[in-house]
Amino acid sequence: MTRTLKPRGPDDRVIDLAGNDYLGLSGDPDVRRAAAEAAMLWGGGAGASRLVTGTLTLHGDLEEELADWLGQPGALTFSTGYHANLSIVGALADRTAHVVSDAHIHASLIDAVRLSRAQLTVVPHNDVDAVRAALAARPGVRTLVLAESVYSVLGDEAPLTELAEACAEHGALLVVDEAHGVGVHGPGLVHRHGLAGRPDVLVTATLSKSLGSQGGAVLGPRAVLDHLVNTARPFIFDTGLAPASTAAALAAARIARSRPDLSATIRARVTGLAQTLGVPAPAGAVLSVPMPSPEAAVAAQASLVAEGVRVGCFRPPSVPDGISRLRVTAGAGVTDENWDRAVKAIDAIVGEVE
Repeated sequence: MTRTLKPRGPDDRVIDLAGNDYLGLSGDPDVRRAAAEAAMLWGGGAGASRLVTGTLTLHGDLEEELADWLGQPGALTFSTGYHANLSIVGALADRTAHVVSDAHIHASLIDAVRLSRAQLTVVPHNDVDAVRAALAARPGVRTLVLAESVYSVLGDEAPLTELAEACAEHGALLVVDEAHGVGVHGPGLVHRHGLAGRPDVLVTATLSKSLGSQGGAVLGPRAVLDHLVNTARPFIFDTGLAPASTAAALAAARIARSRPDLSATIRARVTGLAQTLGVPAPAGAVLSVPMPSPEAAVAAQASLVAEGVRVGCFRPPSVPDGISRLRVTAGAGVTDENWDRAVKAIDAIVGEVE
């Protein structure tokens, strides 16, 4: 089936359970105001790459906020989370290096490994023994282990503590993509597991999900960040993050830190919906609902839109395990009334498919 673009307007009345605005902060008045004021003060864009004149004091403010929140020595922002992942892998791995990759990592990390030309070992999903075996098979080789804290399709959590132990045993670096962890789990699962600030555990994050803006970040030791500034091509040759996006992410981070009730709402909603549908509750904000076929998934998605509810739809080749799924975001930004209405519609239509 051919994918098509479906533009939506600002007055769209469909209940959005397909997006990644997990905390509902993209429309928060303080976030909007911060973005608007930054655009009026700084203009529409940063004006240049970060190494020319595109580094703004706003970037420094955001980087300090993110590093403090996530318990990291420092942070470096990028125009997208995709660029953050391309940069960290490309700057730390080349054709002489070894990358051990979980089978379910995001496309941006997959592309990063391809561009780096590193030797690649793909291990079964969340299989720490397989990671250990891959590390032992190539001793003395500079190695990165790639994982997500919360995986975007199945919504399950990575065994971060065990992965960090395996990396420490073999002198490898662990790179954790916290795109679906930060905000949903406060400062993220790396922090929760007591791994924040370790020199052998690096974090990438996006500003476009829980923080409701756009952009990405790498967090870790200053030496690593300085290395990225000097070697990461997606950073060096890209225009700096736009002022409006920077200010919006900064405002959203401050709100997220001060309002743990938002992540609590996500937890309650996703757990309740999982119980209603009889599927396992995920570690993140996104519930994965298996469908019997790609056609059934697309049809269910269309039926829900007709009922005023928009959900995501994953089908091959986007889904690594080959199973088509509905993707339902249990965000905190939907009103209680709309959430209850959406749950009833999802339950009825998924029940018809089954």
